[in-house]
Amino acid sequence: MELAGGKVAQNGNATGNVYVYVSPDEAERKYLAETLKLDEHTLASALDPDELARLEFEPEHAAIIVKRPRNYSSESRFVFKVASIGLFLFADKLIIVLSEDLPLFQGKPFAKVASLQDLVLRMIYSTILHFVEHLRVINAVSDSLEEQINTSMQNKYLLNLFSLEKSLVYYLNGINSNAKLIERLKHSAAKLGFTPESIEFIDDMTIENAQCYEQAEIYSNILASMMDARVSIVSNNLNWLIKTLTIITICIMLPTLVVSIFSMNVEFPGREHPWMFWLILLFAAASVLFIRFVRWWKKW
Repeated sequence: MELAGGKVAQNGNATGNVYVYVSPDEAERKYLAETLKLDEHTLASALDPDELARLEFEPEHAAIIVKRPRNYSSESRFVFKVASIGLFLFADKLIIVLSEDLPLFQGKPFAKVASLQDLVLRMIYSTILHFVEHLRVINAVSDSLEEQINTSMQNKYLLNLFSLEKSLVYYLNGINSNAKLIERLKHSAAKLGFTPESIEFIDDMTIENAQCYEQAEIYSNILASMMDARVSIVSNNLNWLIKTLTIITICIMLPTLVVSIFSMNVEFPGREHPWMFWLILLFAAASVLFIRFVRWWKKW
């Protein structure tokens, strides 16, 4: 790829000033480490989701590790995880290393890119926007799960909420790590060759990232504070079902008891009366009405 005319595009040649490596194999890692002099530990950090965002200076380049949300799939089971991107800025080229294929250089942030340094900042800014979009999705999923919990008696929706709460912890750590990286970039602006316009853009990123962190923190606090209430809702729904089934069982047992008493092989008054059959059915129905009256009286 090549940065030219304010945009990054495929140039169709083996040469360029922007190189993207997705899950590099052993041969590619060897080339990056031995030929381009990338530090092996920093290169491994770019593919490690547990690494923190940071800025390091090497003799010929600057190494930047940025945190970003991972692509979500149905196999994730409501767990939104965080991955890393490695940006290795040389004087004449930019090398990008990431663990999974992503649609890079798309959207409004990349409409006009002035330089490789500007491209680095816009990639960091795009990760902030990516976090914001994922937070909106998490909030929408959380609202949907809450509606299902209100009428559910199963634990799976609660487990999904626990997964969302765990995801927000990952996001808070990733966003906070990016905040420290952005601060370090501003302090090293002269060394990285940032223009005054780039420094202003870093200030804007600082504000956007702080707002993103506050939004994630609000969602995390809401989920954590309401979790006990949602557990109580599921427990109450289950108790209500058990109580309803118990009342139904009693309503069935009393008529059965009445019929069973009159069905015993013993003599009782009125056994031969022609209306005795209907009288027994009346007693059975009256027992059901008696249970309904008691339920209304006790407000069960």
